[in-house]
Amino acid sequence: MRLAPGELVVERATSSDDPAIQRLLASITVPGRVVLTFERSPSYFASCEPLGPLCQVLVARHRPDGGVVGVAARAVRPVFVNGQVEEVGYITDLRVDPRFRGRWLAWRFLRGLRDLHADGRVGGYLALIADENAEARGVLVDHPRPSLPTFREIGRLTSLALLLRRPKPPLGSRHGVSPATRADLPEIVGFLRRHGAARQFFPVYSEEDFGPGSRRTLGFEIEDLHLARRGGELVGMLGLWDRSGSKQTVVQAYTGLTQWGRPFYDIGARLAGARPLPAPGQRVALAYASFICVAENDPSVFRALLRETWSLAARRGYSHLVVGLVEDDPLLAEARRYVHLAYRSRLYSVCWEHERFFHDRLDGRTPYVDTASV
Repeated sequence: MRLAPGELVVERATSSDDPAIQRLLASITVPGRVVLTFERSPSYFASCEPLGPLCQVLVARHRPDGGVVGVAARAVRPVFVNGQVEEVGYITDLRVDPRFRGRWLAWRFLRGLRDLHADGRVGGYLALIADENAEARGVLVDHPRPSLPTFREIGRLTSLALLLRRPKPPLGSRHGVSPATRADLPEIVGFLRRHGAARQFFPVYSEEDFGPGSRRTLGFEIEDLHLARRGGELVGMLGLWDRSGSKQTVVQAYTGLTQWGRPFYDIGARLAGARPLPAPGQRVALAYASFICVAENDPSVFRALLRETWSLAARRGYSHLVVGLVEDDPLLAEARRYVHLAYRSRLYSVCWEHERFFHDRLDGRTPYVDTASV
């Protein structure tokens, strides 16, 4: 498609752009053995609220018809950096209509994000790029333009989609695991602050964030948070977060061996008490393992919590429970014990040239990304 100068413009999105952004995301497929779309219904802007108290959205607009052909977002949230509370930005949802790729829209979006960054709220950003997205890595990481920010890899995120079957009995454990109640909130928030500080970029939460109607935990219920105690002392927690009310993963097609083997998989899944694969056009019925926080990274505590959360997700009728942890996280081996599909991304710190101290000052703490909220 040949474009005249000035036909594409990047500008701040407004609420009136919400339907167009939803249509754009629903039209962009992610290739693979299972072709997927990552959609946001009934509102893109509402789906962004768990990212943080500030989220600014840019759109690329095709001037002749006013259509939205690209989107990108900048979010700001409080997290732990080197054990201290600090606001950090996220660059997310960078999507471009395939018809307009190669038009330097990624560069224009990052220039627009640089303008937003001029408010001085944060010193740097985080970004995730899927391993399969070689095009984005080439433009943003491997061969950036001089005016673009620098991306430095700080971890590799493994998201395991654990296959859910018939609920399993609780593990025999010296840890008592039980659902949280609202009366536990002061203890929960205190525990997250003490032990979350041991992880780089662990989100900072308040009691209000878990209150009724909170947008920071949209779709999450406090009773779906499991608490592990030893001798009455809280030693770990893990929650089940359903984001399907605002963000959806939809199957568009199956390819190759997956297409041909799907009928046999479905037969085996039914015999094992699991759900068959969704038909094209159907959503994947998944939930997320969130608020993963375990004192001293004790694998036995995480093992007991994960079993309870896995069983709860199975009883609720989900097909998969998504657990996201970086490759060197000591808890990842416990999640790998389950039958799973793996999806890998690279986590980057991002900052403009004159602010490289954000890269350089990070210590060796293991990064944490809550896959439900990004």
